[in-house]
Amino acid sequence: MFRKDQRKPARSADDTPLLMVLVDTEEEFDWSRPLARKNTGVTAMRAQHRAHRIFEKYGITPIYVADYPVVSTDDGALPLKELFDDGKCLIGAHLHPWVNPPFDEPVCNYNSYPGNLPAALERQKLTVLTEAIAERFGEKPVVYKAGRYGAGFNTTGTLEALGYRIDTSVLSHTDLRAEEGPDFSACGAAPYWFGTDHQLLEIPMSVGFAGLLRGAGADLYHRLNGARGLKFHIPGIFARLGLLERITLTPEGITPQEHRRLTGAMLADGHRVFSFTYHSPSLAPGNTPYVTSERDLAAFLDRFERYFDYFMGELGGRPATPLEIREAVLPATTGEPD
Repeated sequence: MFRKDQRKPARSADDTPLLMVLVDTEEEFDWSRPLARKNTGVTAMRAQHRAHRIFEKYGITPIYVADYPVVSTDDGALPLKELFDDGKCLIGAHLHPWVNPPFDEPVCNYNSYPGNLPAALERQKLTVLTEAIAERFGEKPVVYKAGRYGAGFNTTGTLEALGYRIDTSVLSHTDLRAEEGPDFSACGAAPYWFGTDHQLLEIPMSVGFAGLLRGAGADLYHRLNGARGLKFHIPGIFARLGLLERITLTPEGITPQEHRRLTGAMLADGHRVFSFTYHSPSLAPGNTPYVTSERDLAAFLDRFERYFDYFMGELGGRPATPLEIREAVLPATTGEPD
């Protein structure tokens, strides 16, 4: 999936900025503790309506990429199905291997990345999830996001075999090998086609660089984050001086000012597709580090409105689902992805 010679850039048919809202829809668990199969609570799904007042105001149809504990239980699936049946969202698949049958592997950090599993087991797990979503929602998912961004070299074949059309697993400009995950450092934030006949579309998470030195981008950022740079807090110094900062387009821990700097820089660099992403448990205080109180939640949702005001108002952008983005971009015959 990630070899540069197997990717083909996807270009927008016009210059209108497009915004996709994607929700990692999953069980609640303590992010600071080891993963466990028993952590399958989905009480936060009852809180998802809190964001829809905002989505409806801006004409946004989010996609919930849902994992097995959500779709296999009434507590998880029924609140989501109500939104789906009312035409207020789309449903995709999100594979957390440690809580998704078959349970043929030990639970450990390495195995928490789906792409690290044996090819047959990754396919079996995604098949179970795909069928569970189809049975629950009456529609087979065609959009996938690997849990923990854990796509691997066998993932492409599995997606093709199961009829997926879009992947959203790539965490652009990021190397997760130190955490036993994949290396996306060669992947930019622009969509690209991949797969046997370049019929699968990758829509990466919107991660990019802002600042006076953003032209040096990932190479400089990774050098600054070496052992010496971290020892002397060089990345933070560069960010405070407006020289170089790496920003993710998410309301989780990222301020409206950072959202603007990232989006402005990406637009200046030619990007027209943006992915605004968060985790479903964040809408119920106490489940993620980003929202621990009702006050945090109010600030969290305010970041939605302030960004959507900026994107749809000041920039003249419009919301788009993954399938609409797929239709809006054209496969290029030459060139290289960013």
